[in-house]
Amino acid sequence: MAVVPASLSGQDVGSFAYLTIKDRIPQILTKVIDTLHRHKSEFFEKHGEEGVEAEKKAISLLSKLRNELQTDKPIIPLVEKFVDTDIWNQYLEYQQSLLNESDGKSRWFYSPWLFVECYMYRRIHEAIIQSPPIDYFDVFKESKEQNFYESQESVIALCTHLQQLIKTIEDLDENQLKDEFFKLLQISLWGNKCDLSLSGGESSSQKTDVLNSLEDLKPFILLNDMEHLWSLLSNCKKTREKASVTRVYIVLDNSGFELVTDLVLANFLLSSELATEVHFYGKTIPWFVSDTTIHDFNWLIEQVKHGNHKWVSKCGADWEEYVEMGKWVYHDHIFWTLPHEYCAMPQVAPDLYAELQKAHLILFKGDLNYRKLTGDRKWEFSVPFHQALNGFHPAPLCTIRTLKAEIQVGLKPGQGEQLMASEPCWWTSGKYGVFQYDGPL
Repeated sequence: MAVVPASLSGQDVGSFAYLTIKDRIPQILTKVIDTLHRHKSEFFEKHGEEGVEAEKKAISLLSKLRNELQTDKPIIPLVEKFVDTDIWNQYLEYQQSLLNESDGKSRWFYSPWLFVECYMYRRIHEAIIQSPPIDYFDVFKESKEQNFYESQESVIALCTHLQQLIKTIEDLDENQLKDEFFKLLQISLWGNKCDLSLSGGESSSQKTDVLNSLEDLKPFILLNDMEHLWSLLSNCKKTREKASVTRVYIVLDNSGFELVTDLVLANFLLSSELATEVHFYGKTIPWFVSDTTIHDFNWLIEQVKHGNHKWVSKCGADWEEYVEMGKWVYHDHIFWTLPHEYCAMPQVAPDLYAELQKAHLILFKGDLNYRKLTGDRKWEFSVPFHQALNGFHPAPLCTIRTLKAEIQVGLKPGQGEQLMASEPCWWTSGKYGVFQYDGPL
């Protein structure tokens, strides 16, 4: 195996990792503290003085965390016992063993960016679970719901398109079906722009009808492996016996509008018989501001079902039925909120790896998944995707992301350098996207 490059970190002054740790993460923590402040009266109504004391405790713990970060203090072990606490603390020890620092302590700006960013969200969760009776509170819930509400016009356009497509789906020839598949894949890609951790928790809803923008957005797809996905799934469909299944797994990213685009794609996969089951993987705890939890998944289906537009509510009713019938299955696993890169999954979470091996195709949505797939390292732009995966290959997989972090592999020689010369922020602005596949061709 070739030597893997160094991790991205805040040591590189001016880098996206540096600016995230210096500016974006403290901004997110400030918003979290503000959210708790604003719910003080709700906590009092529900829990009396105990609720107010819990709110003060959570804020105090979060303020301490913000101070540790801003003064680059050593990263400390987790203290509250939770299902993943020991794994986290072992990982922290492992990170410290790699250091040359005189005091042997991991610090915010000198440790791998992926690790410290994940650690920050895990510490937010720790502050909440250390503060009963408000230990159920999702500090990001309001932002996620607002993203969904502000994207209503786009949701209506998308659900209308889907329902009209389903009506005629049996009349479509293979090329027309493929065109529709590509269209919905692209919508799912551009839905990934709605990322609240990138915007520091500020609104990032989808205000325009993305369906009408697809042609204009095509030039911004840097790697387009959609043909491989079509070939794989249409082949599964043609060779499938009556009783057999085709499973597509979607490892989710953001809730809100992006989740709607993923559910629309999943609906199409069933309606077109390109898949017989779709499995969704989300987060066990609130994560990276807008990542999907089971609560977000169920909440969104419920909202769509009760939408005051006939095609929107029809989608919601269908989605609820898919869940009840077991054609859609939601899973979560603590591994998704650990700091490990995915090549460590067979050792750290062998049960999850075995589960993923049952897929015919796995779609990994968004930036955090891409960073974990590639180890969040300083890869050369032209390094093959397969090499950057570092042995991770449970099943054919494809990453669907808009670029919002300083990492991208698998480009043509010179392509990344050319983009860098004309647009220095090309790989962090969310303007460009990729469909990057690894599997049989």
